[in-house]
Amino acid sequence: PQLASSSLVLQEWFRLSSQKSSVSDIVSNHLLAFAEVSPALLAHVVNLADGNGNTALHYSVSHSNFHIVRLLLDTGVCNVDHQNKAGYTALMLAALAAVEQEDDMNVVRRLFSMGNVNAKASQAGQTALMLAVSHGRQEMVEALLACGADVNLQDEEGSTALMCACEHGRGETVKLLLAQPTCDIAIVDSDGNNAVAIALEAGHNDIAVLLYTHLN
Repeated sequence: PQLASSSLVLQEWFRLSSQKSSVSDIVSNHLLAFAEVSPALLAHVVNLADGNGNTALHYSVSHSNFHIVRLLLDTGVCNVDHQNKAGYTALMLAALAAVEQEDDMNVVRRLFSMGNVNAKASQAGQTALMLAVSHGRQEMVEALLACGADVNLQDEEGSTALMCACEHGRGETVKLLLAQPTCDIAIVDSDGNNAVAIALEAGHNDIAVLLYTHLN
């Protein structure tokens, strides 16, 4: 019976909290009710994961329900670094979000500051910064750097965030990354290519010029 009831709790919690149409007042009332029963119950429910390893935080970020993300963070018991089965944390998913409201961006910054911005996805070893760069999310790149994202981390192919920006032809992002005092443009990937070589190979000569200028 206990197993059946916990699976019902799981279904009900995801139905309430993790839909595109979820309502923050309802989620808030449930969180208060769980907290009244016990802090342990609150922590258990908030961090419940479904078969794909996703928590309510993963879903709320994916749906851009940042008002619910804020409620989950407010509990103080949310495991923000939990990786789903594909190896992604909610923080990594947030790096891909298109955020229009400043209030929402503040929630994202808070998530970045609470979690490990340098965690690597277990599949390809990408960081939130690499994901933001490759998807052209400039304000996420700025927010991640402000929260201590390491520009020189490499994924499983040896690529850095700078290499991603060079490959995708994102000039403004390249400038932003080069402005970081620790940015090392001499790093090579597993094919032995550095950022300049990658920019040239992708036909982004303007970016190669930026890199040369920075070197000299």
